[in-house]
Amino acid sequence: ILFFWVARMIMLGIENTGQVPFRTVFLHGLIRDASGAKMSKTRGNTLDPLELIEKYGTDALRFALTTGTAPGNDMRFGENRLEAARNFANKVWNASRFVISGLEGKSGLDGWHDLPSVEHREDRWIVSRLDRVTAEVNESLSNFELGDAQQKLYDFFWNDYCDWYIEMAKLRIRSGEGPSPLPTLAHVLERTLRLLHPFMPFITEEIWQILRSKLPQEGGGAESIMVAEYPTADTPRADAQAEEEIGLVMQAIRAVRNTRAQLRIPAGQRLEAQIETNGMQAPIEEEAEVIRALSRIEPLHIVAGGSSSTDQPKGVTLVVNPLVIHLQLEGVVDLSAEQERLRAELDDCLKNMDRVEKLVSNPNFREKAKPEVVETEQARLQDLKERQQHLKEILEQLAG
Repeated sequence: ILFFWVARMIMLGIENTGQVPFRTVFLHGLIRDASGAKMSKTRGNTLDPLELIEKYGTDALRFALTTGTAPGNDMRFGENRLEAARNFANKVWNASRFVISGLEGKSGLDGWHDLPSVEHREDRWIVSRLDRVTAEVNESLSNFELGDAQQKLYDFFWNDYCDWYIEMAKLRIRSGEGPSPLPTLAHVLERTLRLLHPFMPFITEEIWQILRSKLPQEGGGAESIMVAEYPTADTPRADAQAEEEIGLVMQAIRAVRNTRAQLRIPAGQRLEAQIETNGMQAPIEEEAEVIRALSRIEPLHIVAGGSSSTDQPKGVTLVVNPLVIHLQLEGVVDLSAEQERLRAELDDCLKNMDRVEKLVSNPNFREKAKPEVVETEQARLQDLKERQQHLKEILEQLAG
């Protein structure tokens, strides 16, 4: 029926206007309910778009409808998608409000639109990531991979920009040292809003108008984000070194945070730590304040590889190649009680591993269960194996 509908529209357009009405047709899969059943009024599983807009917002509905979509594949659509989309819209709004409030009454913002020169490693990193994502999004859109383009933007904005770059920028704004991050904050936000506009037109227009009113008028005179040029990365500002160095700093912070969570160390408790840099001394020393603040370390000792004392206080050693991080735990946690708790957690992990392993190795399960269920259980088994390995490593170090 789709072929005949498209053919009819083309013939009708030619008959009435003498022109082909469109040359590209994008056919998406069915939108099913959360359980995978086809939506129908008789089943009573349809969703009223007007009610969803009233509850979650127009942009959230539009964003949710492109989440995880792939050409030709059906989509399971439930309110959990809408909640996630609304949360993302809130994230965009709150991050933008932080940047805009920081721009109030500030000078030194000339050149924000094109950023002709970027000095600081953190700025070079986020600009490099922005250009990389811009190129990937344009490629995905040209191939009609809307869900893929949207996911790349979601990950970049939430993880790279909000969770990492804004947190790093806050430290520099407070200290007032070095080049200001404000031009880069504005540059990346403005470009990301334009990239996001097809997926969230209303919130991006609102923020874009406010943002532009706080900045020197650069980059053309478009009165609306709708007619502003869509970003491209024709002259990418790729900086592999900045991406590698900041990536290493992020891995180190994640490793410390994960260990703190595993050992249930209170957020307000500062840990003493030592980092062996093994050839990465310059970036680690220059990003030391970021490591201290975001992983709650004080004091932090930075040493060259092989120069650390062999008589370390009891604690945990984390390897983030090429870095070696030693966290001192003596006097911070009850080591014997912690070992007992972790052993119980390891036993529970092993029991779950055994149960899931038997399930996924059962031929009947693999044949009769839905592919997505099999995939979920296989992913759960992999997570359990990684958790088991992590628990064993911590226990060995605490026992040592």
